[in-house]
Amino acid sequence: MSASEGQRPFTLFEWMMAFRYLRSRRREAFISIISWLSFFGIMLGVATLIIVMAVMNGFRTELLDKILGINGHLVIQPIDKDFTDYKDMVTRIEGVDGVSFAIPFVEGQILASAAGGSSGALVRGMTEADIKKLNLVSQKVLQGSFDDFDDQEGIALGSRLARTLGVVAGDSVKLISPNGAVTPMGVAPRIKAYPVKAVFEIGMSEYDGTFIFMPLEHAQTYFNHDGKASAIEVYVDDPDAVGAIRPAIEEALGRQVYITDWRFRNVTFFSALEVERNLMFIILTLIILVAALNIISGLIMLVKDKGSDIAILRTMGATRSSIMRIFMITGAAIGFVGTMAGFALGLVVCLNIESIRQFVSWITSTELFSPELYFLSKLPAEMNFTETVSVLIIALLLSFLATLYPAWRAATLDPVEALRYE
Repeated sequence: MSASEGQRPFTLFEWMMAFRYLRSRRREAFISIISWLSFFGIMLGVATLIIVMAVMNGFRTELLDKILGINGHLVIQPIDKDFTDYKDMVTRIEGVDGVSFAIPFVEGQILASAAGGSSGALVRGMTEADIKKLNLVSQKVLQGSFDDFDDQEGIALGSRLARTLGVVAGDSVKLISPNGAVTPMGVAPRIKAYPVKAVFEIGMSEYDGTFIFMPLEHAQTYFNHDGKASAIEVYVDDPDAVGAIRPAIEEALGRQVYITDWRFRNVTFFSALEVERNLMFIILTLIILVAALNIISGLIMLVKDKGSDIAILRTMGATRSSIMRIFMITGAAIGFVGTMAGFALGLVVCLNIESIRQFVSWITSTELFSPELYFLSKLPAEMNFTETVSVLIIALLLSFLATLYPAWRAATLDPVEALRYE
């Protein structure tokens, strides 16, 4: 090797020497073990970080879809007088640019009772046409249907509520409201039995165990809201643009109303998710950092073991920069292969996360993702391109930085001292 050849960065010679040092020999078994530990550490760190972030992204997306799929992006409530002209108000709201549709409804809390048990529930009175606008409800029917819903005196239950009450489509459920008819003895509870016309499953346990849909006119009668709506839900094209659309809606209504958007109603919940997500990212990045420290220790031991080889290379004409690049390639190769292997592992797990959860639950006979605790009926995972690329860049950067000190030590090794006792 000529001196001029050694001046060119990342020559074939440097790559050859780097990969030669990566191959284990019997007397270098311990160094090889540290290299393998570094590889598996980076692989597991990258895979864990990708999986956890994907699950948290999926969890947030699923919750957001479920919450906004059954609750409006904006909720308009009366201040000065009741919504007796709600049909005209809906027409004016739907004329605002950016609004998909608006739904008037009557809502009230009741006690639902049947032969199988009883449970508190939330009754929401809506027309058949409006319910069918909510794909999360109308397209998730397990039993019965919403056909001719307005023309029949019946209700639709969430699947978990139906199981709690022990009913199916066609059975009868007794609804008990504390705000009934006013009598000389006070307000008497209103008790009425309704047939179950449909059973739906949104996929969010809190909603499936709470919601009851009733035809709007029957709900107005039941809750003493004849000719009135409790509130109006507004669904917009872009949920993140509710702040910009809100003034236009207020101007279209031309009256005093109280408007809340989905961000205000769920600010604590989604803020907690965001904080948890950021903290998990920082904590799990430490796994990659620990693996990078293993690269440092492995390379330092390799430099000490290869001291005589480095000295011989220096006497043959290899420059300090060439020696430094050899050991940088050695350590960076471990980090690169480990990062790519971690990405592949994380991708496979994310694509099969629900099957893996079910398998582990079957093996351990435990509920790993309880709907009662996590609101959702299955484990979601959604890989974000920018986030995944950030994880890969962080892993590669830490792996590269880990090679600098050991490579510098190898480059500054004095050939005379290294060969003195050989």
